[in-house]
Amino acid sequence: MKIAVYDTYAQSKNGHVIHFDVFVKEGTSKDLAFEFAQKFLKEIGEEENALKQSQCNFCHTEQANPTIQQQLQENGYAILQMEGCPNPIL
Repeated sequence: MKIAVYDTYAQSKNGHVIHFDVFVKEGTSKDLAFEFAQKFLKEIGEEENALKQSQCNFCHTEQANPTIQQQLQENGYAILQMEGCPNPIL
């Protein structure tokens, strides 16, 4: 399965950078990827409005691994947590 990767940055309530990627099925609109990014922020206790649409940008497409494919089937999206996230991939 081909996926689109949206490189996303937001600012936390504490002022630090939150950096994560939103993975969606290839062909998904930028607006929907942005909504998923806002949903993730809310899930980790941050404000949805901490993210501006200009901070959620298409980066590239790639082949999804089985774990990401399963998350896409279950949720419609997947998140790769990086800087400033509760469970960052190191």
